[in-house]
Amino acid sequence: MKAVRFHEYGDPSVLRYEDVEQPVPGSGQVLIRVAATSFNGVDGNIRAGFMQGPIPVTLPHTPGIDVSGTIAALGEGVDGFEVGRQVVGFLPMAEDGAAAEYVLAPADILAPAPTSVALADAAALPTVGLTAWQALFDHAKLIAGQRVLINGAGGAVGGYAVQLAKSAGAHVIATASPRSRDRVKAAGADEVVDHTTTAVDAATAPVDVVLNLAPIEPAQLASLLDLIQPGGVLVNTTVWMPAPSDEQRGVRGIDLYVRSDAQQLAHLVELADRGELRIEVARRIPLAELSALHADAAAGNLPSGKVVVVAPNA
Repeated sequence: MKAVRFHEYGDPSVLRYEDVEQPVPGSGQVLIRVAATSFNGVDGNIRAGFMQGPIPVTLPHTPGIDVSGTIAALGEGVDGFEVGRQVVGFLPMAEDGAAAEYVLAPADILAPAPTSVALADAAALPTVGLTAWQALFDHAKLIAGQRVLINGAGGAVGGYAVQLAKSAGAHVIATASPRSRDRVKAAGADEVVDHTTTAVDAATAPVDVVLNLAPIEPAQLASLLDLIQPGGVLVNTTVWMPAPSDEQRGVRGIDLYVRSDAQQLAHLVELADRGELRIEVARRIPLAELSALHADAAAGNLPSGKVVVVAPNA
């Protein structure tokens, strides 16, 4: 089968589009014929060697932590799935990923694929959708009537976070650049702050929750605490920079490490199929062009939103 792998850590040029042996599912695993994966920032960090401590991969390594596709074979002991079922999943980060024609996945991380979008486009949902859900509801405990500031709402996680927070009955304040303002507004934001002209800490205050999705300076992150009411929470996804807290006012800072959760993913799929959550794809590229996509990401040239990487013959 065809796959993209890197045999050593380095810049995007280490990614090779090559022939590899098709894997065979072991106990508890399924073999998925890949429709698509998607690009996540962590893919570039793993390839560059920045994540060798927390995410120790074995070289050569195939990237791609999101997968959408069709079950092609079942390993021993797998129940509840059958060959031919279309699925989505957030794959284990330290194992080979879905930048290939076939990938192995633990059966217990998979959810039925949405029927409301093309199967390849469904790869835009798992990692970023789960990040948004876990940030808002597992950690921030967001409820109807609360006010939430989503800093960096123009990205892929932000698009889902705005939709989910609005659906939960929250008042959503979002920061975004002019190029993503309309998309953020369409996702349901009640207020949009242009972070290119207005300081984030000048956003309407106070709020109950701040969700930080942007790679801002530590001082800027700390300043977001001043916007949060006593007893509120700041959830931070830029985990290389710990979330600050304000113990005197009971404001908690939480660093989010997204985890695979098939039940939550299945719920997000249901929301999408009911028309309550839009799966948006900014760009689609063939698998053979993955190295160029990594180069675009490294140069800061990715479009706002999610880029889907389509497998050969998908």
